[in-house]
Amino acid sequence: MDLNEDIQLDVHEIGERVLGRWADIRRHTRSVIAQKQLFKVEGENYHDHRERVLKNLKTLVADGATQYGFPAELGGERNPGGSLSSFEELVFADPSLQIKFGVQWGLFGSAILYLGTDYHHKTFLPGAVNLETPGAFAMTETGHGSDVASIGTTATFDEATGEFVINTPDRHSYKDYLGNAAKHGEAAVVFAQLYTQGENHGVHAFFVPIRKKGKNLPGIHSEDDGLKGGLNGIDNGRLAFDHVRIPRINLLNRYADVSEDGTYTSSIESPGRRFFTQLGALVQGRVSLTGAVVNAQKLALDIAVRYGEQRRQFPKPDGTEQVLMDYGRHQRRLLPRIASTYAQIFAHQELLNSFHSVFSGEDESEEARQDLETVAAAAKALSTWYALDTIQESREACGGQGFMAEHRLVSLRADLDVYVTFEGDNNVLLQLVAKRLLGDYAKAFKSPDFGTLAQYVAGQAADRAINRGGLRGLAQNIIDFGSTGRSIGFVKEEEHQHQLLTDRVHTMVANLANKLKHSGPKDKDKEAELFNRHQNDLILAARAHGELILWEAFTSALKTIHDADSKKILTWLRDLYGFTLLEENMAWYLVNGRISSARAEAITDYIDGRLLPRLRPHALSLVDAFLLSPELVRTNLASDEATRRATIANLVRS
Repeated sequence: MDLNEDIQLDVHEIGERVLGRWADIRRHTRSVIAQKQLFKVEGENYHDHRERVLKNLKTLVADGATQYGFPAELGGERNPGGSLSSFEELVFADPSLQIKFGVQWGLFGSAILYLGTDYHHKTFLPGAVNLETPGAFAMTETGHGSDVASIGTTATFDEATGEFVINTPDRHSYKDYLGNAAKHGEAAVVFAQLYTQGENHGVHAFFVPIRKKGKNLPGIHSEDDGLKGGLNGIDNGRLAFDHVRIPRINLLNRYADVSEDGTYTSSIESPGRRFFTQLGALVQGRVSLTGAVVNAQKLALDIAVRYGEQRRQFPKPDGTEQVLMDYGRHQRRLLPRIASTYAQIFAHQELLNSFHSVFSGEDESEEARQDLETVAAAAKALSTWYALDTIQESREACGGQGFMAEHRLVSLRADLDVYVTFEGDNNVLLQLVAKRLLGDYAKAFKSPDFGTLAQYVAGQAADRAINRGGLRGLAQNIIDFGSTGRSIGFVKEEEHQHQLLTDRVHTMVANLANKLKHSGPKDKDKEAELFNRHQNDLILAARAHGELILWEAFTSALKTIHDADSKKILTWLRDLYGFTLLEENMAWYLVNGRISSARAEAITDYIDGRLLPRLRPHALSLVDAFLLSPELVRTNLASDEATRRATIANLVRS
């Protein structure tokens, strides 16, 4: 086969496909970033950085880049997907600007919108939307972290005055790491345990004023988190409340209310479901972070690939120096990460469509919400881990130049570090995904064992599933995976990649279901012990499920590509993503008899001998399709000037 086939990627078509459904909104936000120069200043002290970010946030308001998700009467479009699309683009300007945007409109403003009712929309939402009232989202506590149900802050209803009394009982219950809490915030949506008539009704949200003209209101205590490892343009801080009184109507009461006499009512009977419904704002955060870190990976790869195409190192046999991208190891470093980034792009587009459908009211069914929560949790975990890996590898691929602050990679890595732990620690999120998988499995198999799984596998079609958020079906009987007589041609076929990836998820979940069973009467302590013992297995199964979602999204996207050359190149790229997953998890496939040692070796040979050489000529066009202008990239690391300097240096050495 001629590995240098004369084919080209249609950068325009693929670029538009990468921009996705809300391309016009993304372009508008990018244009505001470039025209108004809303750029991070590397090395700026954090006090000045905070003020710059607040100023730039006001510029975004003035230029209409913040209101897409809000009602028309507030200048918005009630366009949830468009709102998140605008947010995601801000990482190109300054991740601090992006996250402060997310705090103000994705958390504070959205909590008022989605948890409040007409009074709150009319009274509090205008100030949140136009930034007259900078706000904090006061959920996380020092001593409780991801365990929101156990937070210590209380909101006790005083029937005599018709007020809620917000109180912080101890240091563990301080609201912690809150954007806008240290300096700029004037109000907060505070999550607290609601008490009325001596009964605790669980966690609810309240609108609480915290400052006026920069000074704390009575009973409000705040602390500044100070300098952090990244995102220093955000005034993160802590809040505590000393018997702060707020009107009864400041309870955000879409799902629950307290009458003047203290009677509690709720439209959701189940306390557990009520709790998770009110935490819906976190889903928005997880979806938007997924898109944000995908954009960060685009930026890192754009820089690294361009540098690799121009930087020369060591002579070839003919005496001329060789560009880095021609080295097999350099291709191994960057091309699989381009593949994973494209997989994430297409998976995020599906996730964003689902988010828009649920939050616009197109599909508010319980099943749609649960699927959104499951896929968002998996996508957020995988994409943030992928991002740190991709940015770090891109930095290393640029050598010492990549370590210079002016070239953005070290700063980008520092800013995105915390993304893996906020909006839900990744390990906690994957446990939630695993619980969903086990729940779906239990519905399908009343007595789960491996034999039941094999029967299920044999009868399923490739395009069927228990549901969109849960387990996938397989295309053929599981016994075929044990064959050692199959060539690499078997593994490289789309349906067989799908089988291998899907089988891993099914088998891991089935094994977990068996391990988590125990004989005898129901025993909560025994169940907790078993769950803790197999916690790592739960996370591995959930990660495998997330990887399957990414591969499937990439495969679905291929069907939408019209240009034949582009479709072929992206198919190779999809195969590279799939084969890399198989290679990374080869121990599992070998131990479980799905692939022989010969086939395992053939997979690595196919990556190095076929896929990387095929994709090498298209590395630059694949990052060109990210459509990042020089104003968004803002580094001369791989510019013509950098090339000129390198040429001069070579002449001097010779």
